Amino acid sequence: MEKDARRRCSGWASSIACVALGLSATLLTPFSLIAQELPPGPARPQSHDQQSNNKTLRAETELTLVGTTVTDPLGRLVTGLEQNNFRVFEDGAEQEIVRFSSEDVPVSIGVIFDMSNSMTDKIDKSRLAAVQFFRTANPQDEFFLVDFNDRAQLDSSFTSSVDDLQNRLMYTSAHGQTALFDGVYLGLSEMKGAHNTKKALLIISDGGDNHSRYSESDVRRFVREADVQIYAIGLFEPGGGPTPEEQQGPGLLTDLTESTGGRMFVVRNLNDLPDIATKISMELRNQYVLGYSSGNHARDGKWRKIKVKLNPPKGLPPLTVYSRGGYFALGH
Repeated sequence: MEKDARRRCSGWASSIACVALGLSATLLTPFSLIAQELPPGPARPQSHDQQSNNKTLRAETELTLVGTTVTDPLGRLVTGLEQNNFRVFEDGAEQEIVRFSSEDVPVSIGVIFDMSNSMTDKIDKSRLAAVQFFRTANPQDEFFLVDFNDRAQLDSSFTSSVDDLQNRLMYTSAHGQTALFDGVYLGLSEMKGAHNTKKALLIISDGGDNHSRYSESDVRRFVREADVQIYAIGLFEPGGGPTPEEQQGPGLLTDLTESTGGRMFVVRNLNDLPDIATKISMELRNQYVLGYSSGNHARDGKWRKIKVKLNPPKGLPPLTVYSRGGYFALGH
C-alpha cells in the first residue's frame, strides 16, 4: 500500500480517497514452533532464564494470523485503517492483537477452471480473465491450474510462468458434465505443496455440480481444514439456468467462498471478466493481517470460531468486514 493510503480516513468525502476497488477476504494461519532434533547425549537441565526465553519464543511463534478485508457500501476496498480500528474475538472472548500489517506478500494461487459443456459460449472470455489474473502476479507468486468437466485434472503444477499457463488454457475445449467439487478438492490437495504462507483458490465457473466423486459435505470439511482463501467468478444464466444444479450454483459458490473469508463476484457482462479478475488480484494483495496469541491454550484439536469487528474512524459510512470463520486448534 502506498504511504498516503495509510492515513486515517475522516469523513465520508475524504474517505473516498482511502477506498479502492472492492473485496472481501480472509486468511488465518496457526504457526507452531518446530523443535530441531538434538544429537544423542545427556540433556542438561535448563536454567530459569532459558526456560523463560523458551516460553517467550513459544508465545511469539504460536500466533493465529487472520487476513481481513474491509469494504464500503459500494463494495470498494477500504485501505488506511490502523490496528486500533480492529477487534478480534475467538469463541466470543476478545483477544489481544499483537501483530498488525497490510503488506503485499507472495501468494500461492490455484485457478480452478470450469471446462464443462455449459461454458461453451463463455470459454473465450473466461480464458482471457484467467490470463489477466495471472498477469497481475508479483515475481514471487506461484500458480497452478486445475480444469474440470467430467473429471478434474491438474493441467499445471506450481509455476511462475504465465506464458506456460496461458498456453495450457488455450488448447482446451468445453465439453462434458460438471465435476466442480472434484476440482475444488484437487485444488486444495495440490495446495499442500505451496511454498508461500498465503494461499488462495480462484474458481471460474457457472456454478453447480452434477458429476463429482466427492460430495458437497466432503469439500466443505476439507475447506475448513485447509486454511486456503477461496474466491469465485460466477457466470450464471439469467434466472439461474434450466437445471437444478445451475440454480443452486450461486448459493453454493457464495457459501463456499465466504466461509473462507473470500467472496464471489457475479459476472453480468462477459466483457467485464478481465476487470473482475484484476479486482480479485488487488483484494488478495490489499488485506489487513491481524495476529493474536489465543487465550485458550488447550491443544484439543477443536474448531475455534473467529469474529473480527471494527472500531471505524468517525465519519465513515457503514463498513463490511470479511474474514475467515475460524480454525482448528493444534492437537496434542
